[in-house]
Amino acid sequence: MKPVAEAGGLSPFTTTTRTWDRAWPLKPEVVLEGGNAAKDELGAVGMASLNLLTTHNQPLDRLFTTSNATSAASALCAGMAAQIMAAYPHLRPETVRALLVHSAQWSEAMRGMFLPAAPNKDDYVHLIRHCGWGTPDLNRALWSAGDSLTLLVEDVVHPYAKVQGKGIVTRDMNLHSLPWPKDELEALQDTPVEMRITLSYFIEPNPSARGVASKYHYPSHRLRFDVQRPLDASTENFVARVNAAAQREDEGDPVNPSDPNWLLGERQRHRGSLHQDVWKGTAADLASRGFIAVYPSAGWWRTRPALERYGLPARYSLVVSIQTQQTDVDLYAAISQKIPVANVVVVDT
Repeated sequence: MKPVAEAGGLSPFTTTTRTWDRAWPLKPEVVLEGGNAAKDELGAVGMASLNLLTTHNQPLDRLFTTSNATSAASALCAGMAAQIMAAYPHLRPETVRALLVHSAQWSEAMRGMFLPAAPNKDDYVHLIRHCGWGTPDLNRALWSAGDSLTLLVEDVVHPYAKVQGKGIVTRDMNLHSLPWPKDELEALQDTPVEMRITLSYFIEPNPSARGVASKYHYPSHRLRFDVQRPLDASTENFVARVNAAAQREDEGDPVNPSDPNWLLGERQRHRGSLHQDVWKGTAADLASRGFIAVYPSAGWWRTRPALERYGLPARYSLVVSIQTQQTDVDLYAAISQKIPVANVVVVDT
């Protein structure tokens, strides 16, 4: 007997979204250990030795048993979420979800199984629809290392408002300053850096519209993010560009000047209620990207005014991290000197 999946590969028990419509959410968001199956010339079969060991629910009969598939993976994910909540009890559920996904990484086996030698954006979508963003790492979710740092924002936006003579219109856009150590990044010049952004929020679903082709009918609201680009001459230019892009999307034309070096890009990442993307470039280029905008797009809170939900606020959590190769520049130390820490949380390890 041989195992079906190689070490670090996709479990044979995994459910994917490969056959879902392109407009539907990118699921799963993360994957965790779910055990394996065995195969021979006749077919595949489950084996207890390839499952995960766990405690039995009747310890007087036996102390241990095995678990696999969704039961095992969900328990592991819940355990990670619980440890994050224990370390930071004031975090919102949206933030806990964002941290889990933000910390996830693909194994080499996952990449080898679903990515060609020179992958494009569609190839990465194909990978995510099978493996999510990979397996979350609890240490990465909890800590920033010297060669990486993480910005976490919990905020509220009012997506829509009722204006006399205009009906329901888009209301607010939130602009967040990215407090990166600009001098230190510029000193790194052409050093490769990676910026990862995760936007997490919960919608109010419209179950009657489940499966409807229109992306406006099921979610109450949708949020988007965009990052300032080197060609944005000023913050005002950046805001004007984002406003124009939001207007075009509302009119059914989401075309926006391309921002290269994103793993997914604007057309691919904004699906569902958790949006993540990774930008790769030089440290000098990143130093010029000083702001990130979070703005609303249409949902049924706006398209169904008779229900009078258009005035509701929408919570969201934003996680942004940058990481460089190991250098003699400590990014974490540089930024910690500029931003006072309000509450120091000490967690025993």
